[in-house]
Amino acid sequence: MDVVFSMFFLLLICTFSVGENQSEAKASGDADRPSSSNLYKEPSESFIWDANGYIIFCPCMGRFGNQADHYLGALGFAKALDRTLVLPPWRTYKNVPFNDWFKVEPVKEYHRVILAEDFMQHLAPEHWPPGQRFGWCWQAPSVKDKKCGMKQGNPFGPFWDGLNVDFDDYVFYDLTYEESYIDKWKSMYPPDKYPVMAFKGAPARFPVAQRHVKLHKYFQWSEAIEKEAQDYISKTFQGDSFIGIHLRNNVDWERACEHADGLPTYMASPQCLGYSGADRKVTVKMCFPPKEEILRLTKNILIKTRAKHIYVATDKNPMIKEIEDHLKPQKVKVHHLDPWLPQIDLAILGQADHTILNCISSFSAFVKRERDISDKPSSFWGFS
Repeated sequence: MDVVFSMFFLLLICTFSVGENQSEAKASGDADRPSSSNLYKEPSESFIWDANGYIIFCPCMGRFGNQADHYLGALGFAKALDRTLVLPPWRTYKNVPFNDWFKVEPVKEYHRVILAEDFMQHLAPEHWPPGQRFGWCWQAPSVKDKKCGMKQGNPFGPFWDGLNVDFDDYVFYDLTYEESYIDKWKSMYPPDKYPVMAFKGAPARFPVAQRHVKLHKYFQWSEAIEKEAQDYISKTFQGDSFIGIHLRNNVDWERACEHADGLPTYMASPQCLGYSGADRKVTVKMCFPPKEEILRLTKNILIKTRAKHIYVATDKNPMIKEIEDHLKPQKVKVHHLDPWLPQIDLAILGQADHTILNCISSFSAFVKRERDISDKPSSFWGFS
């Protein structure tokens, strides 16, 4: 059921992910920016084949927030199977190496990992050569005419092409990724027979399973992103306190929220409603808060924190004039960077004295997890 549930969300998110995690059009500006992997290098190391096997996957469901959820689950799954996780590139309009955005060494504190680029260059030619590359696809047992489509369509085809991988055959499985199935995975697919598991999608749930939320602490921003965010914070706020707010208000998100009202869970809603069948249900107000709710909660948090500044991250309308007019007595300054890379917004929101987030958005969920690690307070539209 977990795999079926995840596949349902795959279809849903693919339908409504336009504009999720800010505009991908903004991210296209990274073609003119220096790669942070050129600014931060992992320590030199020798590359020795792991006889316990490897896992690699395409982070191909939605944009960054969804990919991050899947990354956490895949890391936990690799740990449970005791296989090295090949860190796939993030997927925008192109492949972005993992260490452009995050450091590798902290992830290694939890489990064995290797960058996909290093794996393909140093290990794959000998141990996973063309002719021996199998794609892994989940299929229900009732499906007779099994088809995988590992490289069918975008982003699947461009993702694997970016790693120069073609598949010679396929492995079809019907196991889920839950803890209760780990022994079956190990017995049915031993590494001596299946050295590399190359999954069409992430071997993980969406939203991230509760047991994997804590793994977020191993995902630490690259030095390049950290520096850009800190430079902005220092220059703009000059040591004053600030609150951060995340506004999802483009038309595609509004349409997605029309389906939310009354559901027990929807997209990333467990971040505020919990995982145990909460008494409260998802509401449209949580998903697509009206202007009145945004102004109400922003003012309440501003008065509570006595912050001097408000930082707005958004996929469309930052509502600067509306917020400034509503908060004239508080003499607060409202800022909106609209960065070349949406991850800069995430890094800034993570450092705010308080944030107001969207309970349904996986972009917000990333911020919530990061802030929870440091015991920083967060609130949610339509909930707090």
